[in-house]
Amino acid sequence: SSIRRQGEHYDRTVNKSVRHQKERDELLTRRRQRKEYSSAEERDMSNLADEARSWQQTQYMVSDLLANGEASLNSLVQQRQSLRSVTRFLGQISDSLGISNATMKIIERRDVTDAYFVLAGCVMTCTTI
Repeated sequence: SSIRRQGEHYDRTVNKSVRHQKERDELLTRRRQRKEYSSAEERDMSNLADEARSWQQTQYMVSDLLANGEASLNSLVQQRQSLRSVTRFLGQISDSLGISNATMKIIERRDVTDAYFVLAGCVMTCTTI
């Protein structure tokens, strides 16, 4: 089911530009055409048919938007699960190495200090140039 949804999502994204061009051409064609109707009923029926087509296109676009959102959320869930497993694994490694929380804080502070040194070096280089 997930693979099928991903396949449908891929098809939609690949065909999106083609569909946009087709819709644009259709709209421009409708705009250029000045239809002459023999009766008011014929004009009303044509307007209702145009409205039905517009609703169908809107429904398709909304379903496409929902599918994109679902695919994004599924991707985020998978990334979260991966990060959880990595965090657990790193915790096991630090436990087996005997690294304490104090040591981890020192390492984190060192990373921040190194970032400041890099930033200062970039500023000095930019001002020198």
